[in-house]
Amino acid sequence: MISADLNIILPEILLSVFAMGALLGAVYTGKDKLASTLTWVTAAVFLVLAFWIGMTGEGSTSAFGGLVVVDGFARFAKVVILASAACVLLMSEGYMARRGMLVFEYPILVALSVVGMMVMVSASDLMTLYMGLELQSLALYVVASFRRDSAKSTEAGLKYFVLGALSSGLLLYGASLTYGFAGTTNFEGIIAAAVHGHVSTGLLIGLVLLIAGLAFKVSAVPFHMWTPDVYEGSPTPVTAFFATAPKVAAMAMFARVMFDAFGQAISDWSQVIALLSVLSMFLGAIAAIGQRDIKRLMAYSSIAHMGFALMGLAAGTALGVQAMLIYMAIYVTMNIGTFAFIMSMERDGQPVTDIDSLGMYSTREPAKALAMLVLLFSLAGIPPLVGFFGKFYVLRAAYEADLAWLAIAGVIASVIGAFYYLRIVFFMYFGEEQEEALETNGSWVLKGGLYLSALIMVLGVVNLFGVETWAQSAAATLVQ
Repeated sequence: MISADLNIILPEILLSVFAMGALLGAVYTGKDKLASTLTWVTAAVFLVLAFWIGMTGEGSTSAFGGLVVVDGFARFAKVVILASAACVLLMSEGYMARRGMLVFEYPILVALSVVGMMVMVSASDLMTLYMGLELQSLALYVVASFRRDSAKSTEAGLKYFVLGALSSGLLLYGASLTYGFAGTTNFEGIIAAAVHGHVSTGLLIGLVLLIAGLAFKVSAVPFHMWTPDVYEGSPTPVTAFFATAPKVAAMAMFARVMFDAFGQAISDWSQVIALLSVLSMFLGAIAAIGQRDIKRLMAYSSIAHMGFALMGLAAGTALGVQAMLIYMAIYVTMNIGTFAFIMSMERDGQPVTDIDSLGMYSTREPAKALAMLVLLFSLAGIPPLVGFFGKFYVLRAAYEADLAWLAIAGVIASVIGAFYYLRIVFFMYFGEEQEEALETNGSWVLKGGLYLSALIMVLGVVNLFGVETWAQSAAATLVQ
């Protein structure tokens, strides 16, 4: 039934064909002349596919002999991935064009990485998972070093590549051990190998190595070392992309492997993920305090937030998965608005990332400063903004899974992390004004992303725009 199998992965096929067609078209029609149009078209394709996936399809179906599965969980993750990638592309078009970095390869590489992410969240076999992971990673290595005249950008791409290769090696070694002791790479076969929750020593070592490889992709401690340098060195739109879609894909892939392949061994992996969660929350919260570069600060913020998302996963329950999905959706929305603001920080046409430059910014751009304040308060988890509910869900999931110590640690880490968010607010409203102030003009796309994201953080407190219900049904398809 090849036709039926192809129909199941039709969105991935269409996006792949679009990327290859765009590549051929750009080569034969003048290359970079159409880069701006191609960026907008690619974003539109993402949005159309997100709407299509979100509005069609029910239940769970598998294809290619169990290599791929499409269920409510995969559909939720794909919609968030596609929507966030589209938003970042739209915001980055003007920024990249002004700096001579908007070439036709940029949207095509983003599209190919998104294809990899869609494969990752639908993988039900270790081989499929690795194919999707590498397709995503190889594209991201290139876009990280897109600023060819910058040593920092080149360094970012090289560090990401080297450390990414190391994590892929760990993942592959874990997959090989898993195959050796389970006799299969298919998730259904692996979960059957853990009879009555008993996992052999070899399979347990394979599980630990798989977790190590997956933890790198979500930048969890102690596999976080690439994140600050890559965030700082990459072009800001690329950093915004790193902070959104790939994080959702990696976290969804993490959950898929844990529950679909090792769902009979929750007690074995839950404690490992709980440890990763605690380390990530505290290192991210404490290390960000001394950062003066806002992109490096957001890198450590990302590490801390992935710690909170892992808290939901560590619960090992459907409620925990639901909390993780809600948290990731909220986190992505907050990051889109925050990076829209960061992309608008310019002086004499050059990007500025020093938080000291925001001194008394509220007097020049009161609306943008207020929107950024809302986003920062939401990132800190201050009620009644939507960011508070994201943390509330994961804390509740941890507490109800008898991980009260983890929930308490999360509250403490959240209080510590609030300091560096509030410090940015202090600079904007009470800081010392710089001699050379930031430019006040800005792209309407960036302003739209900033204002809309802030508005969602305020209006979403009513019912989270239905994300809670959708995440609940998505989690139910994964944890049965």
